[in-house]
Amino acid sequence: MKTRILVVDDHPVVRLGLRAMLEAGDDVAIVGEASTGEEALQMVDRLSPDIVLMDLGARGMSGVEATRRLKASHAQVAVIAFTFREDEESFFQMLGAGASGYVPTRAAPEELLAAIRTVAGGEVYLHPSLAKLLVRDYLKQERRGSPQVDGLSAREREVLALLAEGKGNAAIGEQLGISHKTVARHRENIMHKLGLRARTDLVKYAVRKGLVRAPME
Repeated sequence: MKTRILVVDDHPVVRLGLRAMLEAGDDVAIVGEASTGEEALQMVDRLSPDIVLMDLGARGMSGVEATRRLKASHAQVAVIAFTFREDEESFFQMLGAGASGYVPTRAAPEELLAAIRTVAGGEVYLHPSLAKLLVRDYLKQERRGSPQVDGLSAREREVLALLAEGKGNAAIGEQLGISHKTVARHRENIMHKLGLRARTDLVKYAVRKGLVRAPME
């Protein structure tokens, strides 16, 4: 069964390009296109997409507000931010609004497809460049004396930050001066302590525990 996508972007050329790229595969179908957040909300009622690709800079209602309203009325519909914005404020606002993914427009086509497939599977997808923002915020709050809810050691926090950057066990081991087997053991301990199965689950955990706070618009 194909994943049904609604594309929200105020640039017709962008929408056309996304349609051509995504429908080249055999597991994605574009069921509609919207140029504004208001139009997107109306189309979700009618088209019942699985995922909405949301531009943050569309005219009228912001992508953040559209996402918040969409999730309030259609919790089963996932949202992936697909935007040129890579600033912390936009990133955390979208997470707080309920987005399940965040992909910059400079990402390669295969990265956007990976995001769609990951989110369609019920997980969260973050582009590596943005995952670092999440972990940085998480560690910053710990340094400020936030309640420690996970019990990670200092070394585990270092490994966690490097994992979020997309680095593998060998690269992390080389940077920290430890063996790749030790990194693998730290990684296993981190996931066990946080009760997670994959690195992307860290986003859900951080939002649920209040480790990430979305700035007010």
